[in-house]
Amino acid sequence: MTAINPERVAAFFAAGDQATTAAARGRALEDLIVYLFELIPGITVTARNELNAFAAEEIDVAFWNEGDPSGLRQFDHILLVECKNWSGPAGYPELAIFQQKLASRGRPLGIFVAAAGITGDPAVLTAAHSVLAQALQQGREIIVLTRREIEQLTDTAQLVRLLKQKRAQLAVSGTIFQADRKGSPPVALGT
Repeated sequence: MTAINPERVAAFFAAGDQATTAAARGRALEDLIVYLFELIPGITVTARNELNAFAAEEIDVAFWNEGDPSGLRQFDHILLVECKNWSGPAGYPELAIFQQKLASRGRPLGIFVAAAGITGDPAVLTAAHSVLAQALQQGREIIVLTRREIEQLTDTAQLVRLLKQKRAQLAVSGTIFQADRKGSPPVALGT
């Protein structure tokens, strides 16, 4: 278990919040994700902002996963990450494009970091949530992380546990969200 420095996390988010361009906002979130994931045992960044051979699709961040027992042992060896550092939720088109990027590369799992979450109702799988269900039908898992979840992390054990919980919930319910015990609106796991 490695501690996550809350000041560094806050600085990455502040850099994105203060950025004057969409590219700079995105870069700040990508930098944060690289920082966090490289703290997980066995994870190293292999590429950033790489276009495919046709210069038609870009992958924000790619990680190599050695499968360390205290890291992401049961996850794919190649982890592709898409980052959306927007003030509003990412929608169906953005998730569908990421799903297509995973499919065209034969990847079974991807991580979609949406600072403000994704659109739709997880209980009935509308809007962006429907992409998660469609991807599952094709044998593909998309895990969604939000700013709120990231800000609550204090160490890598929590991050690994959150990713595992979201992956298990995705398989069980077809989404990465669940209703809390009081019957309130669905909340992200780990929050």
